[in-house]
Amino acid sequence: MSSPSRSGAFDSAVDKRVERFTESISFDARLFRHDIAGSIAHASMLADQGILTADERDQIESNLTDIQKEIEAGTFPIREELEDIHMNIEQALIDRIGDIGRKLHTGRSRNDQVSTDLRLWVRDAIDQIDELLANLQRAYLSRCDKDTGVIIPAYTHLQRAQPVLANHVWLAYVEKFARDRQRLADCRKRVNLCSLGTAALAGTTLNIDRQNSAKRLGFDGIVANSIDSSSDRDFVLETLFCLANIGIHLSTWAEEWIMWATVEYDFIKLPHEFCTGSSIMPQKINPDVLELTRGKSARLIGSLQTLLVLTKGLPLAYNRDLQEDKPPLFDAVDTVKACLELAAPLVAGADLKVDSINSRIEKGFLDATTLMEYLVKRGMPQRSAHHSIGELVRLATSKSVTLAELSLEDFQAVDADLDKSVYDVLGVKNAVKAFQSEGSTNPDRVHQQITIWKDRLN
Repeated sequence: MSSPSRSGAFDSAVDKRVERFTESISFDARLFRHDIAGSIAHASMLADQGILTADERDQIESNLTDIQKEIEAGTFPIREELEDIHMNIEQALIDRIGDIGRKLHTGRSRNDQVSTDLRLWVRDAIDQIDELLANLQRAYLSRCDKDTGVIIPAYTHLQRAQPVLANHVWLAYVEKFARDRQRLADCRKRVNLCSLGTAALAGTTLNIDRQNSAKRLGFDGIVANSIDSSSDRDFVLETLFCLANIGIHLSTWAEEWIMWATVEYDFIKLPHEFCTGSSIMPQKINPDVLELTRGKSARLIGSLQTLLVLTKGLPLAYNRDLQEDKPPLFDAVDTVKACLELAAPLVAGADLKVDSINSRIEKGFLDATTLMEYLVKRGMPQRSAHHSIGELVRLATSKSVTLAELSLEDFQAVDADLDKSVYDVLGVKNAVKAFQSEGSTNPDRVHQQITIWKDRLN
């Protein structure tokens, strides 16, 4: 039997090589649940409009439900010559109930059918990824109880910069992944519009009710313009951007912890169940999960780039090129989910090497900025204070001491009015306590943010 998509206008069967070249069933089969949900909603709408009878609707729904069960059980026969999952399901329905099955496609095209299926699939994917991101945020928050009071060096240009609470770093990642969730939630609004009933590109002359279909499928509304609906893949592009950005945030974390786990940093002990060994060096405990997480961010960026290039030169409305939107989308979603499923337990299971951190925490003059601002508060212009502290750092370096180990006379060479109170802002513990601004690493400020995030996530 020929494909339902080939009308009587053709005078020959399709070339087998064309069948192999044009098929998408090898990757779009994963849309089957969404395709069946869309078809059941469409049939119900047609019955509500008097285009199908109630009995026809019930037969369609019952048989589509059976087909779904067979696909889930792995007993449904997939036919490559039917091109995609949509045609496979429709032909199976026709084989079972004949002309009633042929009525299902009334008032729709594969263009709006595929768009609707994809929107339903993306909506589910966004919801799943959002929950995984929330779990990762909770893992970072769980570290905040574990690492209370631990001070670590923060870096700019990979040079030691200022002392911060470890919890302040964990909250930085909570914020990054919060923005990722916000982007996904905003993207979901544009995903969650129904394409059904826009048909091939111009709509249909039949008395359908698009709002009815949208409501049945849980959409917030309908796509307003039928031509736009047929050609639009903005919602896929936007989703891929959100996923690529998640990948970048994961890569930042992975890179940081890869460095921290080295002997040179010696800041963190990774859980061994997330590490691998070497085939030749028995001492090696390699952070392969982190390295692959970092590497897979490139894959996510590549998926976004693929779809940007795919869509950049397409005229209105539908073009078969758009069949190629699914592999990069599916791969990106699978990749992000796999990374996030490992990230949360890895974050929760690691241990900061506090003794090692503390043994070197005073190195690098992390309190220099705090000392500079101490002079500013005493009335010295910021640029003058900046220069003066630089001279003190140079002096301390020449003596191989910390700023706190300089003599009062050394400080009074910068400001004759300085007294022993200068030492109250020196050393990393004093420096951390000296911060005041909202969003800073001040212990009280950090505690407030931890409380806020626990309330939000719990």
